[in-house]
Amino acid sequence: MRVRPLILFTATAAVALVVAAGCEAKVQAKVYSLPVYVTPDRGLRQPPPQSAELMLEAAKPPQPDRQLTGAGPVGLQARVQQATDEAAAGGAALSVAILDRKTHQLVSTGNSQVIGTASVAKLFIADDLLLHESEGKAALSADDRQALDIMLQSSDDGAAEKFWGQGGENAIITAVAARYGLTSTTPPSDGRWWNTMSTTTDLIRYYEMLLDGSGGLPADKAKVIVDDLAQSTPNGLDGYPQRFGIPEGLYAEPVAVKQGWMCCIGSDWMHLSTGVVGADRRYIMVVQSLQPSDDVTARETITRAVRTIFPEGRIDPLRRGL
Repeated sequence: MRVRPLILFTATAAVALVVAAGCEAKVQAKVYSLPVYVTPDRGLRQPPPQSAELMLEAAKPPQPDRQLTGAGPVGLQARVQQATDEAAAGGAALSVAILDRKTHQLVSTGNSQVIGTASVAKLFIADDLLLHESEGKAALSADDRQALDIMLQSSDDGAAEKFWGQGGENAIITAVAARYGLTSTTPPSDGRWWNTMSTTTDLIRYYEMLLDGSGGLPADKAKVIVDDLAQSTPNGLDGYPQRFGIPEGLYAEPVAVKQGWMCCIGSDWMHLSTGVVGADRRYIMVVQSLQPSDDVTARETITRAVRTIFPEGRIDPLRRGL
């Protein structure tokens, strides 16, 4: 997607950031490494908080998921920690979450930072549109269907703008967040879809419920989204390379991904790599990085992180540690 300012809410113990509407966020954040946690039972099915409550939560230091003691994917935990530490050494703040849909174990960095989703918000736009089609509230022409495919495969901003406007803009995010119980996902304060806010664990939850149907989207419509993500193109429609992170890191696995990228948060680039992994769609992964660098370096950082976590380019059942 095009270079755009990102409104970001984050915090450390000594910093709280407030962004006025219409103003570009300028963030000078301390980069630090977080411990890695395992959650066997995430217990995320709760009603969404009010916006004011979410703002207060965003102003708190990251809180860990409940830690599993005495058992769990120790090998994977160690590799996620290594990737986080290596990214921090290069000045990047890394957030990672990996879910095994079979065992229901979630490995994450425990980072509850609220992030701008950039083009990953196109998932929500597509979900809302396809639900309305299934309910007979919207009719998609052949051109509309093609635009939807290109929006998901090649991250077409023009199609996103069209469907965003037709679907009620912020109402799209509100509706999707309510259906999926995404407690930290909120509409953009400035009405621009790319500034939709979420967290790594909310995005994990979205994919999980999309795949099992519990988010309300019929299976045939969910298949449209996943099939498009499986055909993600090497470059976005705007020419930006979009194989960073999961696709290049898990090169030996079939993946279905939606990528997001945005500049500028001060001098930082944000990259977000999300999707499902494996022929059976067993694994869901979300990795996000924020780095004060050029775009090439930032892409290399997030890809290196995934390769550190899965050095053989695949999730080997005997070695995965899940």
